[in-house]
Amino acid sequence: MFLDQVKKELELSENNVHIWSTNLKLSSGKIEELSTILSPDEKDRANRFYFERDKNRFIIARGTLRKILSRYLNIESKKLQFTYSDRGKPYLQNTSILFNLSHSQDLALYAITKVSLIGIDLEYIRPINDAENLAKRFFSLQEYNLISQLPSQKQQETFLKMWTCKEAYLKATGDGLAGSLEKVEISLTPEKPVEFFSINGDIEEASHWYLYQFIPQPNYIAAVAVAQKNQKLSFWQINNTE
Repeated sequence: MFLDQVKKELELSENNVHIWSTNLKLSSGKIEELSTILSPDEKDRANRFYFERDKNRFIIARGTLRKILSRYLNIESKKLQFTYSDRGKPYLQNTSILFNLSHSQDLALYAITKVSLIGIDLEYIRPINDAENLAKRFFSLQEYNLISQLPSQKQQETFLKMWTCKEAYLKATGDGLAGSLEKVEISLTPEKPVEFFSINGDIEEASHWYLYQFIPQPNYIAAVAVAQKNQKLSFWQINNTE
């Protein structure tokens, strides 16, 4: 799908989550075009990156976010004004639209909803040789015990599954990693989809959250967390390469 072919204003019903994905490898001309719709502070952030590749990825990710949100709000992309939480999570004032984005390597994901807090995390699947030690350091004792009993390859897979889910929740609340990964416990059982087991030790609190994990592309894993049950997900793919 070409973003410019999406109808001018998108509709988002209650209990709906729209997931958008886009590639972060574009021509220099497209990158320059997207940079023109960024705010001065976004351009300053882009210029702080040491590597040109990382700068370009940031420009594409934020420029595309602006283009997506403009379709929901019927506002020109460059006129969108973000406010930020103490930990840097962007928001839009005077609208019910809530969103979150994540990017890893050459892929970016965006989660858009109304009313409920939302977070999304994306990770490129890579070898993690010390998955067991990382789980011991950052995860709950119950999660560490589960991972420590698995074969090495399965340890890495399970670690990434848990990590993306925890990150999605902490991004939804705006806490980031400072929210303590071990306080967000994940339930992984063969018979059931992944879900939150407890949050800050509270099983009841965890039951109010919707959690969905998916593979957006080969070699990637992602999770989205929403502070409201019974969500319906729709997936959109943007082609900005033309």
